[in-house]
Parts: sequence; structure tokens; C-alpha cells
Amino acid sequence: MIDAIEEFSRHLTDVRRLSRATVRAYTADLRDLNEGYLLEEVDIEHLREWLWKATQRGDARSTIARRAASARAFFRWAVSAGHLTSDPSARLQSPKRGRPLPRVASADAMSTVLDAARAVADHGDAVALRDAAILELLYASALRVSELCGIDLDDLDRDRGTVRVTGKGSKQRTAPYGRPAQLAIDRYLSSGRPVLVARGTGTPALFLGARGGRIGSRAVYDVVSRTVGPAVGAAALGPHALRHSAATHLLDGGADLRAVQEMLGHASLGTTQIYTHVSAEKLTQTYRLAHPRA
Repeated sequence: MIDAIEEFSRHLTDVRRLSRATVRAYTADLRDLNEGYLLEEVDIEHLREWLWKATQRGDARSTIARRAASARAFFRWAVSAGHLTSDPSARLQSPKRGRPLPRVASADAMSTVLDAARAVADHGDAVALRDAAILELLYASALRVSELCGIDLDDLDRDRGTVRVTGKGSKQRTAPYGRPAQLAIDRYLSSGRPVLVARGTGTPALFLGARGGRIGSRAVYDVVSRTVGPAVGAAALGPHALRHSAATHLLDGGADLRAVQEMLGHASLGTTQIYTHVSAEKLTQTYRLAHPRA
């Protein structure tokens, strides 16, 4: 079997022209599968046991999926090259890769972050006032960073505590925000934004960069990474983490899933349902820590 694996590796390089990294990965997988078997001795049960051992070893789902792909590609080639008369991998299934759960800050961590941002803003610095308002609104309204950057002054309804945003597919929606966000926005509009807008040429944008123009997503990312990242132990944490956190905390607090879907601007309820998995995982962790029979 080892001779066939080497021939297959040359086929991947010379005929299919796959990258060196891909060829190395496929070859390593197949050498692990070899274990001294003759090529014609390998059957579906052997292949399933091989993947099961990888699972027991703790290999990631993506790694196991690649190993299955390596085996299928190899045995298809072996049949086409005349080394085998039938493909033992024809019924070999890959594990579903699974959608990774989003990183979520706890409600206590968010409270600490927002309180700290407000305390820094108390000194009256224009950028600090802006940053506090950005953090409050991102978390309060579960906004995408592009939606936040696109907000103009007339998109705010300060009487109703809502903001109009333009999401994916240029679809507009109205999102609510609470009293803390309102206070942070009011302070920014009265004392922070006038300082920043004086540095530019004038723009209707709500949030401005240091030079007075509409703020960009990179600057918002830096604000979140610098303030929220340390609180949750993540070196690279972007604005989407606040959207994830807000959605999870809403569901934890008893909000209706469809109401959260509407607030987030998800076209599909299935997209919103990932946050129910986050809540369920949190419940499971709590159960294991607290229940005497867990």
C-alpha cells in the first residue's frame, strides 16, 4: 500500500498540481491509514475505525473531515489507476464540521467594561466620549460594525430611543437602545462630536474619526479590542463580539427568538438560533458545576 500512496502523492503534485501543504497533509493521512495493510485488504469498516481512533484521540472535526477526504481521493484514484476494482471509501462519510459558537462576554464583564469607559469619558476627552457611546450603542442595539459606521445624525430618534440602520442587502431596520446608551450618546453629541467635527470638513455621520470624518470599521475594531478584549481574555476581539453578547443576553433574559431575529436583522431564524446554543452551553456548564448529581 505504501507504494500506491507514493504514486498517489506524485499524481497530486504532477497531475492535479495541488499545493505542497495539501499534498503533505494527504500523504501523512494515508501513511497513518497504511499500518502495514495491503491495498486490497482495506474495507469500509477499517476506514471507519481509522476515523473513530482519530476522534478518540481528540482530533478536530476539520482534521477528521480532511482525513476522510484524503481516503476518498486516494481510493477513487486507486480504482481509476487500475490498482483496485472497487472503492472501499464510497460510503465513508465525513463528520459535519459544525459551526463554531461565537465568543461572548458575560453580562458582568460587559457591565465592567461599560462602567470603565464611562469613567474615562468623565474627563471630557472627545475621543473617550465617542468611544463610550460606541460601546454602549454596539451592545445595546446588537449592531454590526458597518451599521454603526453608517449611522447619520438624523437616523437617531432620541425621543423613542431607537436608531435606523442599513444592514446586509441594503435592508433598513430600526433597533432600540436603552437609557445608558442614550446618556452616552447625549454626552458625546454635546461635548465630544463638536470637537471632532471641527477637525474635518463637515459630515452627517454620527460617529467621527480623530480627523473629523466618518469613523471607519478599523477604528471601531480598535476601540473594542482595546477595551473589551482584556475583560474577556481575548487578544483579538472585534465589534461582532458585542453583537453576539447582546443577542445571547437577550435570550438569557427571556426575549422571544423571533424578536431577537428582527432586532439583529437576520433573514433566517436559523442564523439567530446559534445564540440558543450559546445559552444552552452556558446552562450545561452551570449545571456541571452546581448540580450534585452532574
